[in-house]
Amino acid sequence: MTDITALDASPLAEQFNRLSPESVLDAVEAGGRRCSGRFLVLNSYENRVYQLELEDAEGETSMVVGKFYRPGRWSRDAILAEHRFLAELDENEVPVVRPLEIEPGRTIGEVHGILYALFPRVGGRAPEELTDEQLALLGRLLARIHNVGADARAPERPTLTPATYGRANLAYLVEHQVVPPEARENFVATANILLDRIEPMFHGIRNIRIHGDCHLGNLLWTPKGPVFLDFDDMLNGPAVQDVWMLTPSSDAEGRRQREVLVEAYRGFRDLDPAELRLVEPLRALRFIHYATWIARRWHDPTFQRTFNWFGTLQYWQRETNDLREQLARILD
Repeated sequence: MTDITALDASPLAEQFNRLSPESVLDAVEAGGRRCSGRFLVLNSYENRVYQLELEDAEGETSMVVGKFYRPGRWSRDAILAEHRFLAELDENEVPVVRPLEIEPGRTIGEVHGILYALFPRVGGRAPEELTDEQLALLGRLLARIHNVGADARAPERPTLTPATYGRANLAYLVEHQVVPPEARENFVATANILLDRIEPMFHGIRNIRIHGDCHLGNLLWTPKGPVFLDFDDMLNGPAVQDVWMLTPSSDAEGRRQREVLVEAYRGFRDLDPAELRLVEPLRALRFIHYATWIARRWHDPTFQRTFNWFGTLQYWQRETNDLREQLARILD
């Protein structure tokens, strides 16, 4: 197996991995803000995210969240596309967290070549299980997100298709010999059979701007209701991608919850039945995409510590079996 520790390493990536508290505080203060020096590192694999306390001239404090984007993942224009989408949603009274202006008219800053943005801190709790009433509320809000998302495209962002999330990721894994030789043939053959099967199912499906990673961990329940967080994975794709990630279970209860959400969704926006047939194909694409995401980030020590099981023969055998199970569900 190739030493994937070396993949995608660069001086800027090394600097990102060693981003210092002093650099973070200097960046946040660049627009005239003043930090008290108190900050908290928040959980995030992809970016570096901090909760920081600000202090005004009268000594009053407030909290902001600073997101420092991983170099090489998004261009400045791609991040601006995320910020524009958030601004549009906020203007349409959809509960999201809009970025703050670092300076008048500018929502992106740069420190040591690393792009960053600031967001207001929102207090609330992450939901663990959803009631039918909450599912219906989320269905209505998700439809409103997609109504705004359908108003324009984001050419700076990828489009979720079997080619981008499937073929391209599989090619990366093969090219860099990420999969051990003992598991490579079975994994690649299974993935190709699955992709051949699902590609026709995406023909004629409309791609719009969507959240892209709309799981419960990116929701915050506040006294006023839910707030959608972290549009970092925003892309162009089928609306049902956000639907299935909010109701991910493939068992009977998961399907029932999805029906509750979709029924409420359809009160504000149509959802083509052909899209609902993409739930299991999209889940399969996520398996391939997720494995490739880890491989692409393996130079980051955080990934090596967190995903220390990645790359083992057992891991890839499990991945192959998961794809076979997905293929069976799709053919059922």
